[in-house]
Amino acid sequence: MAGHLTLLGNEALGLGSLHAGLSGVFGYPGTPSTEVFEFVQSQAEKMGVRAIWSANEKVGYEEALGMSYAGKRVIVTMKHVGLNVAADPFMNSSMTGVGGGFALCVADDPSMHSSQNEQDSRYFAEFARIPCFEPSNQQEAYDMMRDVFELSETMDVPVMVRMVTRLSHSRADIIPSEDILPQKPLATGHDIKKWVLLPPHARIRNMQLIEKQPELIRRSEQSRFNALTIQPGATLGVIATGIAVNYALEVLADYPDPVHFLKITQYPIPEGLIRKITDVSNTILVIEEGYPLVESRMNGLFGVSGKTIIGRLTGHLPRTGEMNVDHVRRSMGLSVPQTGVSIPDVPGRPPALCKGCPHADTFRALVDAVAAYPDNRMFSDIGCYTLGVYPPYQCGDVCVDMGASVSMAIGAAAAGVYPAISLIGDSTFIHSGMTPLIGAAKQNADITVIILDNSLVAMTGAQETMATGDRLVNIVASLGVDREHIALLNPLPKHHNENVEIITSELAYHGTSVIIPQRACIQGLKTKGN
Repeated sequence: MAGHLTLLGNEALGLGSLHAGLSGVFGYPGTPSTEVFEFVQSQAEKMGVRAIWSANEKVGYEEALGMSYAGKRVIVTMKHVGLNVAADPFMNSSMTGVGGGFALCVADDPSMHSSQNEQDSRYFAEFARIPCFEPSNQQEAYDMMRDVFELSETMDVPVMVRMVTRLSHSRADIIPSEDILPQKPLATGHDIKKWVLLPPHARIRNMQLIEKQPELIRRSEQSRFNALTIQPGATLGVIATGIAVNYALEVLADYPDPVHFLKITQYPIPEGLIRKITDVSNTILVIEEGYPLVESRMNGLFGVSGKTIIGRLTGHLPRTGEMNVDHVRRSMGLSVPQTGVSIPDVPGRPPALCKGCPHADTFRALVDAVAAYPDNRMFSDIGCYTLGVYPPYQCGDVCVDMGASVSMAIGAAAAGVYPAISLIGDSTFIHSGMTPLIGAAKQNADITVIILDNSLVAMTGAQETMATGDRLVNIVASLGVDREHIALLNPLPKHHNENVEIITSELAYHGTSVIIPQRACIQGLKTKGN
């Protein structure tokens, strides 16, 4: 494939993976990571790559680990909070190691454009003691993937690739390689001392992982993706990581004095390079997209004697939110140019459910049904239906993480809350709502679970859901819920009174009941051309 291609950062990463001999992609959709999977999926048939969405991030990680065990190169994709779900296999895979090259693509969401928090996945990589690559642009996102797989296989560890919203969802030209690697052959043989984490094996693997750390640091210090520039006469050093490299370079072009500059896009933190820039600088400004990982490690508990380290921790850069050029200019004592454009005082408009959304009719019926229960508590979940917490519906008092609506309703009911109502989507239910519902059904907890079945994963781009319609109903029944208390709704205005009666009846039942409104997402129907 010759010539330039204009790609999203996520698409560039996906193409780089395909050109590096990829055999499979696994994962669960979540903004801003989704396009990595979807790009690979779009090329899967012609390139002979396996690309089917997983039930959740933990399952996806384990499926990918199984493919790696079989000797194939694989990537698993998720957003930052999805790694929380996959943390168990993630942490343990650092000790099992890999077979074929294993890449974990995590897309972080600074400023929380579509997320519950803005956690920095580099800390997870450090926690697991594995390498992390953090591309600064689309070309690096493409180029890095070959290095990622090779490092994974050479050092026998999974390797994280950390993306962020601004890079994931911006486009740029890349030049792809004409050297497309073939897929790896299927591996043979077994090694239970490597792959079976019984305590005697795990202790050995843990020590081996520790012994790899100096070599991982050395490789980071010598990486072609990390670069140190020393300028004669400079007293200021600037360290920039990942996408923040672009903001730093733009500002440095206007800075009047010479500046030492260290670009970091491969981890573990390159200690030797940091020592070199610290030795020749009086003040070191650390610019990072996300948490102050490098800055905090440089400061330690007491800082560096005779040196001033500034960044997010010192208030020279904002403690939260996305980095940008204006923040960097201020941190370096430069003025911020005024655009001369005045922005009118336009009232804020919060996001809302789409016109014609089936959830709206469900919420209208629910509002009328709970009017008799002023002390009701509604536990919402992660999906577009979370927007029901806003007026005019105000259906939702709590929203924490995937599947928590069912679990928290159980706990609230145990404390005496009545009625305790769970609102959860069909995809989120399969992702992590089934497990707590098993427990609810076993104890016949006094909760009402409303599974909003709109036939797809709506919020992240209308991906196919694992269970809808009769299949979803049968799954709920198989978890132990009494079929007499599995009620179906047709959420249309003409059925409003009937739906209110059904919800009212199930709220009055002191046990576990499940209500499933069934109506396809309007956006999904548009996507399918219906």
